[in-house]
Amino acid sequence: MKQPLALVIDDEPDICELLKLTLGRMNISTETAADITSAKALLGSSQFDLCLTDMRLPDGDGLELVSWMQNNASGVPVAVITAHGNVETAVQALKLGAFDFISKPLDLNNLRNIVENALKVEKPKNQQSRLQGDSRPIQELREMVDKVARSQAPVHVSGESGTGKELVARLIHESGPRADGPFVPVNCGAIPTELMESEFFGHRKGSFTGAVSDKVGLVRSADDGTLFLDEIADLPLSMQVKLLRVIQEKTVRPVGSSAEEPANARILSATHRKLGAMVASGQFREDLYYRINVIELAVPALRDRGEDVFELAEHILKKLSSSISLHDSARAALLTYSFPGNVRELENMLERAVALCTGGTIFESDLNMRLRASSPVEGDNPIEITTIDLGDQVEDIQRQAIMDALEKTRFNKTAAAKLLGLSFRQLRYRIKKLGIKS
Repeated sequence: MKQPLALVIDDEPDICELLKLTLGRMNISTETAADITSAKALLGSSQFDLCLTDMRLPDGDGLELVSWMQNNASGVPVAVITAHGNVETAVQALKLGAFDFISKPLDLNNLRNIVENALKVEKPKNQQSRLQGDSRPIQELREMVDKVARSQAPVHVSGESGTGKELVARLIHESGPRADGPFVPVNCGAIPTELMESEFFGHRKGSFTGAVSDKVGLVRSADDGTLFLDEIADLPLSMQVKLLRVIQEKTVRPVGSSAEEPANARILSATHRKLGAMVASGQFREDLYYRINVIELAVPALRDRGEDVFELAEHILKKLSSSISLHDSARAALLTYSFPGNVRELENMLERAVALCTGGTIFESDLNMRLRASSPVEGDNPIEITTIDLGDQVEDIQRQAIMDALEKTRFNKTAAAKLLGLSFRQLRYRIKKLGIKS
């Protein structure tokens, strides 16, 4: 197997020698350059597997080289070496396309992790099968997922509720060099404030009442993988400070411990709220905002995706039942509906429709859409009239009907399905969905 080749760019001979020795112990060959001009010449004449560059060089800075490489050596992952605490420069490098950054003084364990991840970078996989649709917004999103997957830069996934932000985060993880590592999703709004530090950073046995053993927190459980912070806007300010330190220093301190421990997880985050407005109102720390929002991916709302709704509907129906189809009236209604709940609302709508429809065809009336209308009132101010969502009532009726049929057939599901006019697969799905214990 061919030995990987790295390019180290630094005008300090001691740094070059240290990096050369460290990479050599990892069975990586190294060439060095003392300035940008020499580096560009080497990148044009040799096939490198990764590049490490200092920020301050005699004939320019590392940012210039990172930018140049995106057009002239885009297949080579590049990590920049920054002065300790110079977070702004590191963030700028990541935005320009750097794979990762390393702070001085060099932490060799962190360096090895970054190099190992860089060598795992491959050409991104096509995510067509996971991101349904052919509209321009979804094509652009697919392209961005492929692009950011190769980097280790923090990515913030924005979008309305129900658009599929966690799916996008999973695709970034699965398409990148950390795909073999864990994907750890965390709902920041679901953890009680008093337990947050222990849940995120872990604790030592006896550090507080109930700490009967050591615990590895969520951050370290995502080592060599990805930590996905969903609804990050729900983090209290006190926790935001601690999270910022973890991202910057790449270390955690468990509750009850006096020592820092290395943390090697890529950070992805998401929220349906407007973080910029929260920063302006003092509800979210500005420094954390710029740290997690190095790259922003906006997931389009379903109403902006045109005929993608048909492909999504067919995909959902295939999972629910292979025999149900959409009538033209239902297709027309889906295309014109605004879907305030996005893809999640479409899924719920079709689940109800599958249970309610007859003859294997879903009509517009089976969709039970929320009706919205504007009526002129005094002062020409429109009002919005929304019908009651009957979802809960419908589920109660379904649950009772299924229970009655099961009792009549002595819990023979095949006979019960026939009695209800459903296929066996549809009945089994509804029993699981409604939590019926049979």
